[in-house]
Amino acid sequence: MEYTKADFGDDFKWGVSTAAYQVEGAHNLHGKGPSIWDTFTQKGKRIAGNHNGNIACDFYNRYVEDILLLDQLNIREYRFSISWSRVIPTGSGSINKAGLDFYNRVIDLCLQLNITPWITLYHWDLPQALEQKGGWVNREILFWFSEYVQCCVTHFGDRVKNWIILNEPMVFTGAGYFLGVHAPGKKGLNNFLASVHHAALCQAEGGRIVKELNRHNKVGTTFSYSHINAASSHDKDTIAATKVDALLNRMFIEPLLGKGYPIDGLKILQRLEKFMHDGDEKKLAFQMDFIGLQNYTREVVAHAPFMPFVKARIIKADKRKVDRTVMNWEVYPPSIYHALKRIDAYEGVKEILITENGAAFKDEVDNNKVLDKQRTEFLQNYIAQVLLAKKEGVKVNGYFVWTLLDNFEWAEGFHPRFGLVHVDFDTQKRIVKASGKWYSEFISW
Repeated sequence: MEYTKADFGDDFKWGVSTAAYQVEGAHNLHGKGPSIWDTFTQKGKRIAGNHNGNIACDFYNRYVEDILLLDQLNIREYRFSISWSRVIPTGSGSINKAGLDFYNRVIDLCLQLNITPWITLYHWDLPQALEQKGGWVNREILFWFSEYVQCCVTHFGDRVKNWIILNEPMVFTGAGYFLGVHAPGKKGLNNFLASVHHAALCQAEGGRIVKELNRHNKVGTTFSYSHINAASSHDKDTIAATKVDALLNRMFIEPLLGKGYPIDGLKILQRLEKFMHDGDEKKLAFQMDFIGLQNYTREVVAHAPFMPFVKARIIKADKRKVDRTVMNWEVYPPSIYHALKRIDAYEGVKEILITENGAAFKDEVDNNKVLDKQRTEFLQNYIAQVLLAKKEGVKVNGYFVWTLLDNFEWAEGFHPRFGLVHVDFDTQKRIVKASGKWYSEFISW
């Protein structure tokens, strides 16, 4: 499918996304408090290669170089997150002026270079001091999070007009409070359900606060979405796929839209009732200006009688002998089309932005170049599917690549490289990859 930037319209936004813990480093400098990821990465062999984000891409010290790279690549929309424990070291109470000053410098430089900042308020790095009080399992987080949102919007809102409340709440609750493979490493159904409900309340309350402080602010939140297919047409596989879809794709967007939790697709979610207080159902709902959609792949699901709660399992890409990335995610461009169509079909969705899409492949530096043909083709093919959805009337109005820089990829450490820019983590040298050059040329037309 041949296309140009013009096919998307003049108002379509083209950008990149990063996250504080994955790029900043400076984990204990200038008054920053520890986050759950600072703590989690120090607890033995939980991360591939025993890696951590203590230095990461050293963005804290190299932000000028990296934002100038954005300018050089003609990327005019930059989504990044605030480290909660950098601005409020203990999560609640005293504000760290040095932390505010850092983000003020980042914002000011972006605006000076005609780059629009999009701030994600929570991208998984909860202050450790709050985790010691229960973190997302403790309903008090509604007050802590509200205080934090007010702090950020009050201090940065004179210049920042685009706000994202949560990054992929299904991932940080599921991986961090049920499976225990992400920070803070908790497990169990009760931990998971409590964290889900409190995160869902916070996403709506965060939206209300952003709008109350300035009604002209544009506010949204992001959801991970993987297109789900049943492994066969057998009823058991179809039912299993329905359950996984409810868990992975419907859990947070439906209560936000006033539909409540998707209990019809996954009965175990009835147990959320024990964490509900009077009036919560109404508090879960809020009219966002946009929904951020984050898609990478599809999942194929089969019935699994011995899997607790869902009786389903995801058949990994390597077992299906399909094209896949270093993350063992299938390369399946129609997934982003199906995701867009599904989200657009919900009543109450005003606008959709692709806030993350990208791929990790095995990059090689040769003569100071990175010729990452696979990533370039991945981006071209997925963007083509975004255009297909847009032409069919889907209200999609932006696309942000994950990510600008190779970075710390959570439990996988530094092994998977998603960046448009290669980073040598020993020297911090940056090299714009062929995919970065292609993206720059495409959005510059």
